[in-house]
Amino acid sequence: MNWIQPNWPAPTNIRAVSTTREGGVSASPFDSLNVGKHVGDNPADVDHNRAVLADVMGMPSPPAWLNQVHGTEVISLPLSSASNVPDADASFTSSPDHVCVVMTADCLPVLFCNEAGTQVGAAHAGWRGLVNGVLEQTLAKFDDTSEVMAWMGPAIGASEFEVGSEVREQFIASHPEAHYAFQPHKDRWLADIYLLAKQRLAMAGVTKVYGGEYCTVSDPQRFFSYRRENCTGRQASCIWISSH
Repeated sequence: MNWIQPNWPAPTNIRAVSTTREGGVSASPFDSLNVGKHVGDNPADVDHNRAVLADVMGMPSPPAWLNQVHGTEVISLPLSSASNVPDADASFTSSPDHVCVVMTADCLPVLFCNEAGTQVGAAHAGWRGLVNGVLEQTLAKFDDTSEVMAWMGPAIGASEFEVGSEVREQFIASHPEAHYAFQPHKDRWLADIYLLAKQRLAMAGVTKVYGGEYCTVSDPQRFFSYRRENCTGRQASCIWISSH
């Protein structure tokens, strides 16, 4: 399966993967490994795709899917009730064999683990979540942010992420160095979401940051992209602590 294994020095008991659009059963425009139930795909196909992901990766339990709302809420696993899908944009666990997962199709997925291999997290960072602190809220769950490493999965690239001045101004208002992540483009701006995330992570004490070399918009063979197609599927980025 042509999925992405993070290239980072995580402890050997940490498992992580970011899917591509390959390997599932969904029909166009969700072809083929769409894991999002909220995009208009056949629910049975999505269930099948999610099962494929869990099976191929040998997951110890089903991923804890979230109802992502572009906010900053972080839930801790295991959940007290498995019946409701929580409204949240990140998850964290220190319990082995519970799978943190976020879905994306241009927004930035960030996976976290500590150097001891005892804590992991996953965050969905679109520009709203990023500027409002979803990465910082996720890191607040960890015992020591100086011991945390981060991996940035497939997201919209800097040459494709066109935004208005209001987006740039919000980032600069909260972190003046953010102006380095914006380049003028006609009467708008091109934003580097990977650089913006690195800046926020550094401010929070995380300097061991990996990944960030993808562009979902310009690689239609591998990735779903909401900006490119609007009606499209979702990738998954997952992380868990393996007990064996």
